[in-house]
Amino acid sequence: MADADADADAADTEAAPDAETGAATPGSDQGTDSEDTLELRLPEELLALLDTEGTDGGGHREPSRDDGTTPPNTALTTTSADLLGNIADWGPVTTPAGVFHLVPVQVERDLPLVSRWMNDPAVTAFWELAGPQSVTEEHLRSQLTGDGRSVPCLGVLEGTPMSYWEIYRADLDPVARHYPARPHDTGIHLLIGEVPHRGRGLGSTLLRSLADLVLDKRPACARVIAEPDLRNIPSVTAFLRAGFRFSAEIDLPAKRAALMVRERSLRDLL
Repeated sequence: MADADADADAADTEAAPDAETGAATPGSDQGTDSEDTLELRLPEELLALLDTEGTDGGGHREPSRDDGTTPPNTALTTTSADLLGNIADWGPVTTPAGVFHLVPVQVERDLPLVSRWMNDPAVTAFWELAGPQSVTEEHLRSQLTGDGRSVPCLGVLEGTPMSYWEIYRADLDPVARHYPARPHDTGIHLLIGEVPHRGRGLGSTLLRSLADLVLDKRPACARVIAEPDLRNIPSVTAFLRAGFRFSAEIDLPAKRAALMVRERSLRDLL
């Protein structure tokens, strides 16, 4: 996938962490969370998780077994544990656009909708998941059958599903090899699925609210990150408007990305 985020404001497609961090663990020096030069030595077990074999263009590791076969389709349910503090229990948040709720994807229920969004020409260029439903299904199940480091969700605004999100542990993802990651870094990918919700500044509004929700629900997380394609100017702009700052340009396997960061220490200033 060339880009896991496109904007929802000017480009009328999506915004993300691609879409769309770093965090200090309890007892660590949280006073330096705005510095980007911290060197992090990851434990061996985390390095094993970051094995690049089977990763997609967005930096996520596709689950596989030693015999090369695909794992059984045992998807995470809304009661299953994840590595993000159980997103299913985060609950709704009130935003300037209305009440917003992240709902973890259930393939059998949500596949037709998400697949339709992925086949929108405005989305296809950045997500590269156009085609039959099986293409989107494979992408969703690669997360749902994984270890819980990435959780695909529907964004429900005022009771209406209108966006697709991926919330992921950036520090446990292959993307951590491309920037100075810190423990509990949390990443965001986002696309606005419904055309009527595009071009209204909604992407920036939801990005800010969602990033702050991550910080509220994950006390160990000091930063939320995103890595949109540098060419996707509307997406980068949406993150800037949402209180993220441009940190660096990074080279990912499928794109040159803008590393966007929203720090806990600066959330009340930006």
